[in-house]
Amino acid sequence: MLTIDPKEIATKDLHQFMLSAVAPRPIAFASTISLDGVHNLAPYSFFNAFSSNPPIVIFSSNRRVANNTTKDTLKNVQDTGEVVINVVSHSIVRQMAIASVEYGPEVDEFVKAGFTPLPSELIRPFRVAESPVQMECKVEQILPLGIDGGAGNLIVCRIVLMHIAEAVLNEKGRIDPHKIDLVGRMGRFYYVRASGDAVEEIVQDVTVIPLGFDALPPSIRHSKVLTGNNLGQLAGMPALPSQEAAAAMLVGDARAATLFAQKDPLEALHRYAQEALDAGNVPLGAALAVMSCT
Repeated sequence: MLTIDPKEIATKDLHQFMLSAVAPRPIAFASTISLDGVHNLAPYSFFNAFSSNPPIVIFSSNRRVANNTTKDTLKNVQDTGEVVINVVSHSIVRQMAIASVEYGPEVDEFVKAGFTPLPSELIRPFRVAESPVQMECKVEQILPLGIDGGAGNLIVCRIVLMHIAEAVLNEKGRIDPHKIDLVGRMGRFYYVRASGDAVEEIVQDVTVIPLGFDALPPSIRHSKVLTGNNLGQLAGMPALPSQEAAAAMLVGDARAATLFAQKDPLEALHRYAQEALDAGNVPLGAALAVMSCT
């Protein structure tokens, strides 16, 4: 493996390794206003949600590596204590990229990037009308992490008002990942679109203690066919079915019957189990895995 000592690598190179490894990252499209009334809009991918009570989101405005200067966003939140965090959907990602350019402090990125400024209700910075979710925030704290180029400044924001476009809600009134169509940042110029086939639903009941890998029979745990994810589906069950229950589930399954007739059906049964697990049919996959142990 490539081993990197942060003390022995240029900050700009370490930065790219970190961003490529810690990815994808959500994007905070931060709207601020200067004391002179100039609006600023800039994207930040050092961003996440950290608390729901109080509702806290945090993003970091890093010092520039090249010349160790700070950005307009940081000065504006220091001066005003207010910011709107807009989310970035795929429909506005190219406009967002234009706003990421380092314009002078007198430039309004709403104008440059073609966004519609929407007045906020509780704070002064404008919201981005084209963004499907806009969070009006008060800045609770700014935590400098260093004084050299590349050092972050954590901007702790408390949400005072949240606006969500009804068009991105499902029939239950929750945000639909395919409708909101968010974009995440990766390393260098790479982004990821979080919708369509890229979205996978992984359900694990955290209120029930699962079986765990250590309780899987050795012939399953050391399978040459089943992947770590396949084993995770089985180990995530409260218990595997008994052999009697597994056999009953496979009654009438012609493919399983053909495999059982083989001299050594272990790997073939595991391949069938894998197909079932990959298709989301965990009960069938579990039954086949259990019967492979006979």
